[in-house]
Amino acid sequence: MKLLCIIPARYSSKRFPGKPIVSINGSPMIQWVYNRAYAANIFTDIIIATDDQRIYDVVKSFNASAMMTPSDLHSGTDRTAYVANLNTADVYVNLQGDEPLISPRLLVGLCKPFNDSNVVVTTAIKKIRSEQELINSNTVKVVIDNNKDALYFSRSIIPFLRDKNDHSANFKLFQLNTFYKHIGVYAYSREFLSLISRLPQSNLEKAEKLEQLRILENGYKIRTIETDY
Repeated sequence: MKLLCIIPARYSSKRFPGKPIVSINGSPMIQWVYNRAYAANIFTDIIIATDDQRIYDVVKSFNASAMMTPSDLHSGTDRTAYVANLNTADVYVNLQGDEPLISPRLLVGLCKPFNDSNVVVTTAIKKIRSEQELINSNTVKVVIDNNKDALYFSRSIIPFLRDKNDHSANFKLFQLNTFYKHIGVYAYSREFLSLISRLPQSNLEKAEKLEQLRILENGYKIRTIETDY
């Protein structure tokens, strides 16, 4: 099975322009991300996909593969799909360019389920360990079924305890390891990546500002991989 890692990296960002090339301990962030993907030792190639010449030049300076992509692509998934159209593989891992501490073991784990032909997309989840994570709307929560497929993602606390009006019951469930947070790294089969990039934004996606809800709202399954990362 041929595996390709694509790392989308944009320069423009409302919160932190130029984030992929900010220096961390003497090396640009994007190089740290690349090195983590390389350490997984499973990829035929690792391609950094950018729309900015400054990022492209930095990537080439540490001898990694880079590809210029159109600036009007709306998401990292769209940028990944653009590169995938020009580079054939069986599975594509979409690793964001601001994950300098990503676990190589996690990247390996994302690819293993594709031995099952019914799996078309995977992502990572982790048990929530703190009250702060549980109530933080920037921490995306996820509920899963008995097959480890995602049922829903939300910025709200899910599952919601109808009969409780305070957090005490949530904490009890928390202690029972019921709550999971989503880690935003994905792997796609070739066919599914091509499909999902052509689907329009869904209503749930627009409401929660969570791109993965487009997949669920269109009736597809997302297999989750639990990690301690």
